Amino acid sequence: MMKTLFTIIFLNLVSVLHAEPIMLVSDEEVKASNLNYPKFSMYMKAASMSDAPKIELINPQLGSNINSPTPIEVKFNPKSPASIKPESFKALYGSFQIDITKRLLNVTQVTQQGIQVTEANLPKGHHKITMNIEDSEGRIGSKTMEFEIK
Repeated sequence: MMKTLFTIIFLNLVSVLHAEPIMLVSDEEVKASNLNYPKFSMYMKAASMSDAPKIELINPQLGSNINSPTPIEVKFNPKSPASIKPESFKALYGSFQIDITKRLLNVTQVTQQGIQVTEANLPKGHHKITMNIEDSEGRIGSKTMEFEIK
């Protein structure tokens, strides 16, 4: 039993260390989304309820040239005494709000502190990702980031 558990943990660690960058969205999804949405600008906006958890984008740094693959690092900041409910995390892509949560969960874990993806592949072009997280008080924080991959 212990040997089997050790083997599973070891194989998971090896796969994470040698994993290819995740393909976050396909070229077709980018094109379809961009055809149905006004031109993007490079900014980040929040639409949250009062005292909802804050979602802070650490990487990529908006306003700079972003290449693919790119790291994605997001930090969650709940209002005390509430805590983050990691299982509530959602990531939605583009104007069609394509749910890309499972794609992210294939390469990272959502924790109460945030998420971290070492390398995310994104096709060249304009991108819009909306992230949502709920706290233990039922308040939902939301953050939308728009950027361009050169």
